[in-house]
Amino acid sequence: MGAIGSLPGDIQGLIDAIQKLTGLLWPLLHFNQVVVVLLNDSLGLLLRFWFQFLWKTTDFGQGDDFTKNATIVLYEPAVQLVADGLLTLVIAWASYRIMWGHGLRSQFTARVMLPRLFMAAVLINFSLPMLQAVVDANNTLCDVIQKFGTIPDKDSWVATFSLNPADGVVQMITTAVLALGYDVLAIAYLIRYTILILLAITAPLAGLLFVLPETNHLAKMWRKLFVTNLFMQPIQLFVLAIGFALERTGTTPVRHLFALAALLIVFKVPGAMGSAEKIAHRLEETLHTGLGHAEHAVVRAI
Repeated sequence: MGAIGSLPGDIQGLIDAIQKLTGLLWPLLHFNQVVVVLLNDSLGLLLRFWFQFLWKTTDFGQGDDFTKNATIVLYEPAVQLVADGLLTLVIAWASYRIMWGHGLRSQFTARVMLPRLFMAAVLINFSLPMLQAVVDANNTLCDVIQKFGTIPDKDSWVATFSLNPADGVVQMITTAVLALGYDVLAIAYLIRYTILILLAITAPLAGLLFVLPETNHLAKMWRKLFVTNLFMQPIQLFVLAIGFALERTGTTPVRHLFALAALLIVFKVPGAMGSAEKIAHRLEETLHTGLGHAEHAVVRAI
């Protein structure tokens, strides 16, 4: 009788064990539903990030002008003060080199240095307004591209990329890869934003480095980083707009492959801009060398 009386307790324990095992195996038994939940949650976070951050270059915290970012406002005035102080030393050094320099083509002449010193004073003390003007031009280009209407807004984005458990495996795979790619792009733009903050803070120093021929190449490096990281945004948006236009005309699940192909091209844009910058720099050096040889030939003829 004692053994029989213990059966209900054993049965209840077995039921509890089965329920625990079922809970552990549920993700494997309902794999589609788990993937759908993860992707939809990922897309939700991505939407909040993209539509507040990627479409324009603004202050991420307040959505105001980029140069009104709290970090820039905190550090840039101190950097500007240091640059103004160093400019006086640069003026003294340049004046010394002008007095003691020799040669017709010397880089330290009043004709060369005075315009550079004037430009340095302007760049140091008005760096943020000029930088914001360039950022506004970038944002204008981004607005023009968005007016094509092919980049989805929040509502159409959710309708395009949300999944349900009834979708096929291929549809889930292509959407998962696309969501992962957009997550990676979001991280890349977070890095881009941080780089632009650093460049905005150090803009007065870049203006100072522009003066001396020995440091001019450092100012060019600053310019290259700024131009590449800022204007890659409208170019990438244009590529994405084309990808979304192709994606609209495709059929599920192949249509997501067009957007994925555009995303792969987007990651190539910064490298392409860097290559174009190198080509332009080489052409500039070639032209400068040619003009130098021509000037030397004219002097010798005279």
